[in-house]
Amino acid sequence: MPKRLMQSVVSQLQKERTREDELHRITTALVAFGNVYMHGSHPKAAATRKRRTISAAGRKRIAAAQRARWAKIKGQKVVSISARKGRKMSPSARRKIVAAQKARWAKWRKAQKKG
Repeated sequence: MPKRLMQSVVSQLQKERTREDELHRITTALVAFGNVYMHGSHPKAAATRKRRTISAAGRKRIAAAQRARWAKIKGQKVVSISARKGRKMSPSARRKIVAAQKARWAKWRKAQKKG
């Protein structure tokens, strides 16, 4: 009797293992299907595609065109790129800023040495 019981238990365990293997295969197939559904049939090709970059001049042209569109909508005067000049800093102002920054760094370094 115990031998029969052991054989029954072993056969049940083998069936369970077979069922687990089938479930694992089904899970793997579902994951693969989900990846194809979400990312297309070539997921690696999409991941390795290089991003395009735009030059600074191209960005300026796009920004100028957008400013012109907004000016037209708001009824304002359209200002061209060449008319929009940046401010220039005087050499003495630049020297003052550099000196102040150097002083700040010197103060920070001194504090780091103490601590």
